[in-house]
Amino acid sequence: MVHYNEFDQPIGDEVSGWTPRPRPERVTLNGRFCTIKPLSTEKHGADLIETLLQRSENSIWTYMAAGPFETIEDFIDFLCVQESSADPLHFTIIDHELGKAVGTFSLMHMTPEHGTIEVGWVIYSQLLKRTATATEAQYLLMKYALEDLGYRRYEWKCDALNEPSRRAARRLGFRFEGIFRNALIYKNRSRDTAWFALTDEDWPHQKQAFEKWLRPENFDQRGQQKEALERPNEL
Repeated sequence: MVHYNEFDQPIGDEVSGWTPRPRPERVTLNGRFCTIKPLSTEKHGADLIETLLQRSENSIWTYMAAGPFETIEDFIDFLCVQESSADPLHFTIIDHELGKAVGTFSLMHMTPEHGTIEVGWVIYSQLLKRTATATEAQYLLMKYALEDLGYRRYEWKCDALNEPSRRAARRLGFRFEGIFRNALIYKNRSRDTAWFALTDEDWPHQKQAFEKWLRPENFDQRGQQKEALERPNEL
């Protein structure tokens, strides 16, 4: 339904009773496959050295603004900077079965007055990619932002050439919104940015899809999914 003002101009829906959303805090989020904890170099540094440096290919850094790292010291310095940041606010993904930190991601570009926030700095080790743990981690952070904090818009942005990231966004229920050309310069190269978003209107359907997919009965004895994660337009 289109609304019109007194000048007969189309205007957006009224947002009644809106107040700025709380800023994310350094919380712990618990799931069946993983726990999300605020990034701590002291607590998680040794695990991340192993999983992100020693057991992962340097290709995981291709589309990141940082890395790859020549020395462990350089990587630790990077983690310390990430840990001290408030926006982006970085979290560590702890895999329950492995008992160690296997990746990091963050909440960033926070605009509490408008209720928009982005998930970014998604750094997955080879131990985390294409696992139930990775999917649950995204679900937990998304739920925290959209449901617990009440944000209206949850964004995913990536280098337009990063097809694995674009596939991941679509699988997780984000909707493609377009390409921002020449949006950034990083590592001495130009980046066109692909924009995706999931809104509070999308969330109830996507939450249902996540929780259906994450049920124990959806996994066989080897931990492999039986049914794929549904997208909102497939429900």
